Amino acid sequence: MDLKNKVTIITGAARGIGFACAERFIADGAKVVLADINEKGGENAAEQLSGSGEPPIFVECDVGERLDVHNLVAETVDAHGRVDVLVNNAAQLDSAAFLELEEEQFDAVLKTNLKGPFLVGQAVARQMVAQVENGGTPGVIINMSSVNAVFALPDHLAYTVAKGGLSQLTKAMALALAPNGIRVNAIGPGSIMTEMLEKVATDEDVSNRILSRTPIGRFGEPSEVAAIAAFLASEESSYITGTTIYADGGRLALNYTVDVRSKD
Repeated sequence: MDLKNKVTIITGAARGIGFACAERFIADGAKVVLADINEKGGENAAEQLSGSGEPPIFVECDVGERLDVHNLVAETVDAHGRVDVLVNNAAQLDSAAFLELEEEQFDAVLKTNLKGPFLVGQAVARQMVAQVENGGTPGVIINMSSVNAVFALPDHLAYTVAKGGLSQLTKAMALALAPNGIRVNAIGPGSIMTEMLEKVATDEDVSNRILSRTPIGRFGEPSEVAAIAAFLASEESSYITGTTIYADGGRLALNYTVDVRSKD
C-alpha cells in the first residue's frame, strides 16, 4: 500500500499486532509514532524498527490518561506537523471468572480498551478536523476490535464488554466525522499468534480447542492484521467507513466445530 509520508500514531506498539502494524506502515513509507505505556518496550521497538524507512518516534503514553494523550498528539504534531492516521491498538486482557472478577480489574480493562480509544480518537480527530479546515487531506482512524465484540467469553468479561463498546464507538465516530471526510473503521482479529497467545497455545488441548473453531485451520499472524490496517489507511479503501473487517479464519461464520488437522 502507498502510505508514503502518512504521519501515523500507533498505540500499544511495543509488541504484538501494534508492532507488526508499525513495521508494515514504515515499510510502506509512513512516518510512524509509537505509543505505549511500556517505556522500555517502546524504546526497544523503536530501535528495532529504525533500520528501514524513516526511524519511528516513541512516546510513552497511558491511553486512558487525558494528559498523556494530549502530549502524544502534541509531540506528533511538533515532530511532523500533522496526523494522518491513527491505529488505536492499545489493550489489556482480564482473566477471571465472572463471580470472581474484581471491580478494579474491570475498571482497568475498560480504561485502556474503551476509554483509551475514545480519548485518543477524540484528540486525534480534533487535530484532523483542524487540518481539513485549513485545506488538508482528511485522515483515517482504525480501532483494533476483536471477534469478542460479537461473541462472549465469560472468563474475559471486561475485555468482551470493552470490545463490544468499541464496535459501537467505531460506528458513532464514523458518522460524526464523515462530514469532515475522516474515515473510521475497525479490525476484529480472531486468534492471532502474538506473545499472549503463544503462552497458552503451547498446551495442545488449548490449541486444539481454538483450532476446532477456526475453519481455515491455523492461527493468524500479526502481519496479516497489519496488512488490513495498511489497506484501511490507504486510498484503496476510500469508500469504507463505519465498519469492522474480521480477520478470524472463518470463526464468526461457524456455528459448529471442525476437525483439527493433524500436524503429522
